[in-house]
Amino acid sequence: MTQQQLEKYLWGAATQLRGTIDAGDYKQYIFPLLFFKRICDVYDEEFEKALEEGDGDLEYATFAEHHHFLVPEGAHWNDVRETTVNVGVALQDAMREIEKANPDTLYGIFGDASWTNKNRLSDETLTNLIEHYSQHKLSLSNVADDKLGNAYEYLIKEFADDSGHTAAEFYTNRTVVKLMTLIMNPQPGESVYDPTCGSGGLLLNCALHLKEEGKEYRTLKLYGQEINLLTSAIARMNMFMHGIEEFSIVRGDTLAKPAFLHNDALKTFNVILANPPYSIKAWDQKSFANDPYGRNLWGVPPQGCADYAFQQHIHKSMDPNNGRYAILWPHGILFRDMEAEMRKKMVQEDQIEAVIGLGANLFYNSPMEAMILVGNNNKPQERKGKVLFINGKADVVYNKGLAYLTPEHIDKFYKAFKAFVDIPHYAKVATIEEILSHNGNMNINFYVKRENSNADLSFGKAFREWNESGDKLKESMTNLFEVLQ
Repeated sequence: MTQQQLEKYLWGAATQLRGTIDAGDYKQYIFPLLFFKRICDVYDEEFEKALEEGDGDLEYATFAEHHHFLVPEGAHWNDVRETTVNVGVALQDAMREIEKANPDTLYGIFGDASWTNKNRLSDETLTNLIEHYSQHKLSLSNVADDKLGNAYEYLIKEFADDSGHTAAEFYTNRTVVKLMTLIMNPQPGESVYDPTCGSGGLLLNCALHLKEEGKEYRTLKLYGQEINLLTSAIARMNMFMHGIEEFSIVRGDTLAKPAFLHNDALKTFNVILANPPYSIKAWDQKSFANDPYGRNLWGVPPQGCADYAFQQHIHKSMDPNNGRYAILWPHGILFRDMEAEMRKKMVQEDQIEAVIGLGANLFYNSPMEAMILVGNNNKPQERKGKVLFINGKADVVYNKGLAYLTPEHIDKFYKAFKAFVDIPHYAKVATIEEILSHNGNMNINFYVKRENSNADLSFGKAFREWNESGDKLKESMTNLFEVLQ
């Protein structure tokens, strides 16, 4: 199959569910089913290969070392396919058995979908789904990791388009992810962390970026935490579908109970990429005030907005020698009064390297404007005491209600970040002192003056010119009348 045919085939399963369940719930059934099929088809392929190597020795072909994942007897796709009554029970049991057989890698990966609820999914609907995915073998020889991984990303995007307000939970605009990855420039062997990883797109992109550059991507250490059970499972499946096996994605609340610790302190990472949830109100502010990991180093954020709780968590999670981050935030964290004191302390740390303003509509189902906050605790000498502001609000393309960055836009942003110089009406290098003179306000418009920001002066100039031309006209008309008279 071509990439397009594969995507059409995989998305075709979702059409079986239309009218049966809400579009926002498709993912909790389609992703586990697809992953179940992939595991079984790859297992069969590996079994045949081992059987050939072992001269037909069946026992030899079942040895764990020949398989990515073990599929216990009775838990294969074909076993479920042969079931005609209580199909949901058979599916659920098979998935649980596979999880048990692979506790270190697949525990809980199939999520907690209600496969046995016949009011939602009848035997007929499930049989149709299973038959749809039985049309093609999803083995490695038929569908390579790259191709299936791309198709899986396509499904994530389609579900985001289809599911309305839930999209932001698990999908970050991929063109923005590309820009963030370029700026971070992860290297082989480094650790990469996303404290609110969603479907794992930011982490995954780091590995794929190295792969595209022909560098050793398998030594990259990927870590993620995600509060939502289903979304964390989707993230893990996403890694496996792309052929990435060295990762640790843990379900849990990052602020209340961070998953990655070292000697009772927060584990630190070389690269942190994140698109945290914005302005959440339901968080444990009281515990953060006495945080055992010392994350309240600038202060305690207000109950109604946890943004600076995440920002301080990220700051505290940077590798002390070579830590850097790129965080996607709404512009509010740059200038809101309620966080002014914390923001000033953040600026004084001199770890903010750049503030990159993006255009509107890059968040799913939201006209909100985004910006990327770039931090680095090992700034080059020439960047110390300085912050680069980029106003790229105009560098965005709109198509059918969606916004994205073109390769040209990404290149423009990246080159401006690398150059770290003033560019009229686009980029400005400001000193820490200058920012603090604005009381720590990092509103991009304070620093980068757009061409139309001098509108009053332009209007004044135009008004003067209009007056002058009026006087000239009046003078010439007077002269004409004198001549005629």
